[in-house]
Amino acid sequence: MRLTRFTLPFALALAAGAALAATQPAALTPVNTFIGTQDEGNTYPGASAPFGMIQISPTADHYAGYRYSDKRIRGFGHSYVSGAGCWEQGGQLSVLPVTGRIGPGGDFDTGKPGSFDYKKYGAEYSHEGEVGQAGYYKVQLSSYGGITAEATALTRAAAERYTFAPGTGTGHVLLNLGQANERHNVVGSEIKLVDERSVEGKIVTNSFCGGAKYTTWFRIVFDQPVVAHGIWDERGGWPGAKGPSQAGEAKPHGVWLSFDLKNGRAVTAVSAISHVDAEGARNNLQAEGMAGGRPMAFEAMKDKAQAAWQRELGSVRIEGGSNDDRTVFYTALYHALLQPMTGNDADGRYRGYDNNVHTARDWTYYEYFSLWDTYRAQNQLLALLRPQRARDIANSVLKIREQGGWLPRWGYANFETNVMTGDPVTPFLVDLWRFGALKGREREAYEALRQNAFGTPPFNIRPQGRSGNPTYLQKGFVQYDRTFMAKGMDTDPHHGASATLEYALADSALAKMAWALGMEDDALTLSQRALNWKKVWDPSVVDAPTGLHGFPRPRLQDGSWFADVGSGFDPRGDHGFHEGTAWQYQWLVPQDVPGLAAAMGGQAQALHRLDLFFDYDAIQADPAAVRKSWVVGPYSYYSQFRYNPNNEPDLHAPWMYTLMGQPWKTTTVLRAAETLFGNGPSGVTGNDDLGTMSAWYLFSALGIYPDAPGSGRFLLHAPRFARAEIDLPQGRVLRIEAPDARAGERRFVQSVNWSGKPLSRVWLDWEQLQAGGTLGYRLSPQPQTAGWGTKADDLPAAPK
Repeated sequence: MRLTRFTLPFALALAAGAALAATQPAALTPVNTFIGTQDEGNTYPGASAPFGMIQISPTADHYAGYRYSDKRIRGFGHSYVSGAGCWEQGGQLSVLPVTGRIGPGGDFDTGKPGSFDYKKYGAEYSHEGEVGQAGYYKVQLSSYGGITAEATALTRAAAERYTFAPGTGTGHVLLNLGQANERHNVVGSEIKLVDERSVEGKIVTNSFCGGAKYTTWFRIVFDQPVVAHGIWDERGGWPGAKGPSQAGEAKPHGVWLSFDLKNGRAVTAVSAISHVDAEGARNNLQAEGMAGGRPMAFEAMKDKAQAAWQRELGSVRIEGGSNDDRTVFYTALYHALLQPMTGNDADGRYRGYDNNVHTARDWTYYEYFSLWDTYRAQNQLLALLRPQRARDIANSVLKIREQGGWLPRWGYANFETNVMTGDPVTPFLVDLWRFGALKGREREAYEALRQNAFGTPPFNIRPQGRSGNPTYLQKGFVQYDRTFMAKGMDTDPHHGASATLEYALADSALAKMAWALGMEDDALTLSQRALNWKKVWDPSVVDAPTGLHGFPRPRLQDGSWFADVGSGFDPRGDHGFHEGTAWQYQWLVPQDVPGLAAAMGGQAQALHRLDLFFDYDAIQADPAAVRKSWVVGPYSYYSQFRYNPNNEPDLHAPWMYTLMGQPWKTTTVLRAAETLFGNGPSGVTGNDDLGTMSAWYLFSALGIYPDAPGSGRFLLHAPRFARAEIDLPQGRVLRIEAPDARAGERRFVQSVNWSGKPLSRVWLDWEQLQAGGTLGYRLSPQPQTAGWGTKADDLPAAPK
């Protein structure tokens, strides 16, 4: 049902599913790390620990590292971001095992620098026998006589094992410092051989979406002595050279290490990285990669890595569904628990946004915050499943502000990228406050959020915050101005209409925090600003194909409405909207659903508009119709008027049906959307965006979804599985039971009970969920159009 055409992704999905079934031990929770490695899901198949600092994964031809259809592996990198949409996502320190002669005129000709270009020496490989499990990756390289490559990882250290073909006398390992993922530019690098088993160095790269430079220090220790070595640079290869050797921007640079295989065909490398300094990489290796003064044995590290994942994944238990359904579920959980990444070294030190070294004592500092994405679903999932990590994440965000001068938007390593628009940090932190993750720091957090909501950063610091605030605070909207000077790739006035909607949503969330903290004047102001979505609502706009009136529309600095030269304003165009259109962003008003419905001509008209948006009749008749109605391509959110599950702005839109009294339609949409998530490489819809799409799927499958930021509400809908258990702190358990759920069938909510008592309203509060209990659903094959969740009293109250 998921794929109706015999396309490449279909064949790839079958291949990956077969490989998984053939190689996965029964004892492991079913995870297929190849899910999302095709069609711009941009996940990586290699090894990482939960929230790990280091990742070992293959680099092929794609900018995100690995695409399932790529034919050659250039090397195995040591740092990756999962599921992001920008280039420069990692792959530093690319390692590849090879055979052949290294020297003048050899297979790797030291007289020709081009011999050490990974695009030339990359190895062909086979998907047959390729394994992608939580904490373990394996692939057979068919080049160089056949080499088996394996990887595993703990939080701060990782291991690779390269097993050469029988009869191979000498094996080489190439450490390429000058090249990372496609489009990930290396600015400079340094390397040296410390002794006959150890290599150290550092790599400076440009970051995400062309952002600032940052440094990765590394140390690698081998379980066998090196018998020959050399360094290459832009002039060629230098046998016997130990370094230290340095190279500049985009210059060839690396080291080859040769091993005598008479004592064993396998060479194991144990590595660690740090964003602090060389000592940090050494400490991380010593703390997590060594045992008894020697590099940890590969199997020992693999066992520890997979045991860690078993603990994480085993905290959520599901029953029902098909084998593929369960693999998709647990892989989504796996992807959602990869980030943010651990940022402090084993000794607690981390590099802050002031570029100074700080120490986290008795807590974990986290890095890599894709807040525009994660504030919508992944943040709430972590708060529910991992409250201690949520507290450390909240603390990390406040430390970024303390050390960098402002709250982040898209934080990469130790600096702000200024990627994306709106004000995502406000709903992100307010939700964490609502979920108790800021206990004892409420005032400090509010002060930081108020600074962000009522001001703009000074020009001389990197973050740009709410760059549209000058106009927004004065006139209630962010002006649309494509000439506005940006500190990075994006800035709010470039997308004034959508930025206004995002600001208003953030103000609504912050108002709830202000009320709770007794900041009444602020709360009144913010509550009024939460209605600023109306300032960009133009009732005169007409969507010509449907005849519908009223849509959000960008406004210029003087308050006039934007219009295309010669054609007016088309709500299916993307002028003024970040990665979307007025059709898609019109629903980004969860804080005022009654007001939005009124602007659309009343609730009946709003529901009719939702039906058009989702192509409801088509997906009701055949859920697979989403492949035609919704999804044109991975980045098809430009110039579209339908729902687009590939991107974040309307992820919440299916629950607008619930909030307007038609919860059965939410179920119809969700079951259709879930067909886009499958057990194969193309099994993630759009970029996974650091676990956001995976978290959305998990909530969709479980039967709960977070409502408007700061509300503390979780909306209810029909679960996909018959039973789920979620472990909570202090031995509590949240049980979700839907015994009438059937794999591959659409079932609708007939009634709900909470802890044995009937529940007519369409939500539970955070306090109820985190206290544990049993959420019971009675489902039926037919929708109950006048039953549960259809009365006004069943819905959240309108804002005052």
